[in-house]
Amino acid sequence: MRVGIYPAIFSFWAAILFSPGCDYGRMSDQESIRPYETRLPPMPEGPIPREGGIETLRASRPDALRNPLPSTASSLNQGKQAYGHYCIMCHGPRGDGNGTVGQSFAPLPSNLGASSVQGQSDGELFYKISLGFGRHPPLADTVSEGDRWAVIHYLRSLRKVKP
Repeated sequence: MRVGIYPAIFSFWAAILFSPGCDYGRMSDQESIRPYETRLPPMPEGPIPREGGIETLRASRPDALRNPLPSTASSLNQGKQAYGHYCIMCHGPRGDGNGTVGQSFAPLPSNLGASSVQGQSDGELFYKISLGFGRHPPLADTVSEGDRWAVIHYLRSLRKVKP
């Protein structure tokens, strides 16, 4: 016996809608949660900086910046580790600009032991590392502020590198 398509579709939906145990009205009876209906929990102290950050650095004078980290064996070691993570590929293990990646650049990356680099203040170096200059990328979003200052202490230890 041949059954038409419309009675088959009707029978299918009737079986689904009127099956025992199907309670489709419960969605209309649920409690609504409206945005901003309840009070938000109190904001903890100190999660949002009110001063500082990259825009403050951008507006500051580089020569006015002072390295907040004391030059200790610990900060020098921290700087050496950060240099190994972020700088060695371009500037090389001795800071002479002959890193694996840096060799493909023309001109080569700066020799970090040269007087042109070592003659700059800590603030000037921090400013350039953070915001970038020339072909050097900005590292403020990549390297923490403490690591950037520590790298500067490590750079000072490279003064003996010959150009």
